[in-house]
Amino acid sequence: MQFLSVAHNNLSGPIPAVLQNLSSLSKLDLSFNNLQGEVPKEGIFRNLSSALATTGALVLLAIIIALVHLIYKRHRQKQKSTFKQPILEEQFERVSYHALETGTNGFSEDNLLGKGSFGAVFNLERSGSTKSFIAESQALRMVRHRCLIKIITSCSSINHQGQEFKALVFEFMQNGSLNCWLHKRSDIPTLNNTLSLAQRLDIAVDTMDALEYLHNHCQPPIVHCDLKPSNILLAEDMKSASRTLQNSNSTIGIRGSIGYVAPEYSEGSPITTLGDVYSLGILLLEMFTGRNPTDHMFTGSLDLHQYSEEALPDKIWEIANTTMWLHKETHDSSTRNRIENCLGHVIALGISCSRKHPKERTLIQDAAAKMHAIRDSYRTTGGGT
Repeated sequence: MQFLSVAHNNLSGPIPAVLQNLSSLSKLDLSFNNLQGEVPKEGIFRNLSSALATTGALVLLAIIIALVHLIYKRHRQKQKSTFKQPILEEQFERVSYHALETGTNGFSEDNLLGKGSFGAVFNLERSGSTKSFIAESQALRMVRHRCLIKIITSCSSINHQGQEFKALVFEFMQNGSLNCWLHKRSDIPTLNNTLSLAQRLDIAVDTMDALEYLHNHCQPPIVHCDLKPSNILLAEDMKSASRTLQNSNSTIGIRGSIGYVAPEYSEGSPITTLGDVYSLGILLLEMFTGRNPTDHMFTGSLDLHQYSEEALPDKIWEIANTTMWLHKETHDSSTRNRIENCLGHVIALGISCSRKHPKERTLIQDAAAKMHAIRDSYRTTGGGT
């Protein structure tokens, strides 16, 4: 109480002028006794309840948001991990390096079907580039077509030299590669080791159908990038299936093989579907002339494209692959006219696809339609073999 007394003494004396207009304060009940009165408990509880309810709602909302985020994150991770799984891993176990080595007799040359930019093609397919392996695996995930070879399983291992080894194992094609049928090195040509005109037409149709599918029915479009006879494999019924794919958005360096790769690629142009069309044109010319684009006869400015173009329209018989005539008698004038007409259209199509300037090349959908028409016309006029 001494404190209050001191305060009271300090407040004694006349009221300063500045406070004279505040005489109404005497009307307020500010006495010490009033300050000791009852606390308004009901209002405090009401405010506290409201605050707790609001806080609880915010906490609940935060928990819901956190749970949604967690579920979404796990779902995304699951999708990502599923996408990264090797194709058909759920259906087939990965094959070991030892199994591949045994199955190819130590990767013997006898089982070699062909070589590409990044590796060798055996009956059990081997790829030597990690980037190529990944790109091809991703592309193969997206394709489903009767004329594209099916992948069975994969191998990711270390070979006996301690080097990284990756392989895609494809469906076995009993008749090997088209290259083996076009360029027999030692065997004497017979009916059993050569292709008829009708068979070549069927293979050309299948190849173009597959390429048209890759270019126009896949999103994003897929560029083959290494179309050539050793990458076209033949089943028991001589139906063809192509392999070695690359996504058009890939950052891998330019792919292709000498003689088949589009000329604009050597100038640094980006990979496009028209590059495949060029390779297709060279392939067609090779299939029906029997001449490899790297043949020693092609020197200077002379290449397979020019060699074929100079034969039109009157020298078709001079450039046609003669092994075709083992399957078809050509002495009859009517038969010769049908064959000459067919070959003339095929060679012309091959030339139009392999023009040096991309914009001058026939679009794949038009080329495929023309090839169907050529094959069907030959069949309907009696050229069934």
